Order: sequence, then C-alpha cells, then structure tokens
Amino acid sequence: MGRYTARRLLQIIPVLFGTTLLIFAMVYALPGDKVQRISGEKKPDPARVLYLRHKYNLDDPLVVQYGKYVGKLASGDFGETRNQRPVTDLLKEEYPVSLKLGLVGILFEAAIGLGVGIIAGLKRNGLFDRTVLITTLVLVSIPSFVICFVLQLLVGVKWRGFFHLPVSGIRDGFPEAFILPGFCVSLLGLAVLSRLTRTTLIENLRSDYVRTAVAKGVPRRRIITVHTLRNTMIPIITQIGADLSSIMGTAVVTETVFNLPGVGQQMAQSVRAADAPVIVGIVTLLVLIYAFLNLVIDLMYAVLDPRIRYD
Repeated sequence: MGRYTARRLLQIIPVLFGTTLLIFAMVYALPGDKVQRISGEKKPDPARVLYLRHKYNLDDPLVVQYGKYVGKLASGDFGETRNQRPVTDLLKEEYPVSLKLGLVGILFEAAIGLGVGIIAGLKRNGLFDRTVLITTLVLVSIPSFVICFVLQLLVGVKWRGFFHLPVSGIRDGFPEAFILPGFCVSLLGLAVLSRLTRTTLIENLRSDYVRTAVAKGVPRRRIITVHTLRNTMIPIITQIGADLSSIMGTAVVTETVFNLPGVGQQMAQSVRAADAPVIVGIVTLLVLIYAFLNLVIDLMYAVLDPRIRYD
C-alpha cells in the first residue's frame, strides 16, 4: 500500500500542471485589455501601463508567463490580486470558511442520508420508504438557490421563534453560522445518497450470503450490521467522494445567498473581474484537496473489502 500511495501522490503533479495550465490559458484568452482589467474602472497613465505589463509579464508569450508563474507557485507565491493584495493572505482567510461549510454539509449528508436510506431499505415498500422516494425526487428537482431562499424565509421569518440560527454572515462563529447553509448545501447529495443506500441495501439483502446466514440461524441484527452494511458502504464511499466536488459547486450559490466570505463567493467575483492569480490559486488548492480526498477514499476500499489489495 505504501508504493501505491507514493504513486498516487506522484500522479498529482501532472494533474496539477495540466489544471493550472488550462485555467491560466482560459484567463489569458479572455477578451479585453488585461492592464485595464487589473487597473479597474480608472484608466491608467502610460507609465503605469508599462509598469503593470512588466510586473505581470504581459508582453511574454503564454508559455513563458505560465513558466514564471509556476516558478513562483513552487515557492508558495500565488501572486497578487488586482488590489495588490497577496493571494496567499486571501486564501488563508476564505478557504477555512468554505472547508467548514463543506465539512458541515458532508456531516449532514452522511448522517441523514445514510440513516434515512438504511431505514427505507429495511422497510421497503412501506409508508416511510415511499415518502423518502418522493421527497428525495423533489429535492433533486429543485435548484439549490431556491432551497436556500426558502430556508432563509422559514428559519429567519416564519419559524424565528423556534430556531435561533443566523441566516446571513458569520456573526456567531462556528458551528452555529454554518448549520443552515451547511444543511442547504447538503440537500442534493443527501437525496442521492439516501436513494443509493436504499437500493444497495435492498440488493445486498437479496444476495446469496444473506440467505445462507439466515439459513444458519444468524440473528437479523448481526446480518445487517456485520455483513450487509459493510458491503453497502463501498458504493456509498464513492458517492460521498463525488459529492465533495458538487458541494464546492453549490457553495458558490450558498455562500452568496448566506453572505459567507468563502472561496465560492470569491471565485465568482474573481471570474467577473478576470483576476487571474486568484482564480488559478483557488483552483490549484481545490485540485490538491480533491486529489488527497480521492486517495483517502481509494485506501478506504481496502479497509471495507478484504479482496481489494494495493500492491
């Protein structure tokens, strides 16, 4: 497993290079004057134009610009924003917000999605099972921003006497300020995970090894907890790993609606302003986080399924 882990870590390097080059080229290809975008609405004087073109290597070809950027990136320098602020300082402030939001969302998704899916699978074709199928179908069909506004209306206005949760900003810190947006960002994955858990559990309950265990007189609780659930977890772990990327996509909307200063909201602002260092910096860290999480998920397969071995 050690060699496999080392190989996977080395594979991150070409992925990182390819991703940053793609994003860098896309920003480079945006129409308009790059110096004007950096300067904002105010028209820069000729001396400042020369200074900015030299500072950001705008007169060099794309390959040369990217090479100089990667050289700075290797030393931990992500460059500066259009407001002359180090991108590293910006990421240090905003990444923890998005990571906390993602953590709360995954906890909601795993706890509620698994619990609801297991109960629905054990009570197949019952009232609870049919309710879950209809509810999850509705959640998948509704856009995330609509759910965000509905939750803000219900918790902040209609049910304010029952819930004392902040509906905007980070006034009360962690975790209170992240409960409502975390629940909102988890709803799509929660719906998919609960249906997947239900389906996988039902399939495993029909398998030969379960019938053999029943014939041997093994208690039903032991069959479910020791045998069935362990095999059910393999596709669920895969789904949770896939949901990590969708959560960051939903975070752009959620952070904007709930006024959370995270990388999702910053990414949207940077794309509108064509702030290349911020965009590439955010994407670079996202690639590193996803690559590490995917490695952890792959290693968990060997824990859940003894047949899987990484040589």
